[in-house]
Amino acid sequence: MSNAEPADASGPDPDVIELASRVFDLARRGETDLLTAYLDAGVPVNLTNDKGDTLVMLAAYHGHARTTALLCERGAEVDRLNDRGQSPLAGAVFKGEDEVVDVLVDHGADPGAGTPSALEAARMFEKEHYLQRFSTDRP
Repeated sequence: MSNAEPADASGPDPDVIELASRVFDLARRGETDLLTAYLDAGVPVNLTNDKGDTLVMLAAYHGHARTTALLCERGAEVDRLNDRGQSPLAGAVFKGEDEVVDVLVDHGADPGAGTPSALEAARMFEKEHYLQRFSTDRP
């Protein structure tokens, strides 16, 4: 057995935190090309922040359909809920981001996932076009 002390157990590396923050900002701002480079370099597509928001959640909520599509194509979990139980699709419905809703539904997002779900949000805010879209995509 070794008596060596474990590597710095005081917390995460500040450089890693800075890098992660930069990547989250790219998703939030819809900077698809730069985000692609980070993903190509090995950043996990399902990286989450301290609130449980994934990159796809941030891109979707902020209305970036192209970035959302990239993340979906790279294998992002479209129904992964954040720490508040919210799904990317519900966030896009809440914000009225039609293109993002289409991208997520086309990539298999479940309108019933989360609390409130995208279905519940569409009903609550009387967004009939989303309810129609969801009903045509459900068995």
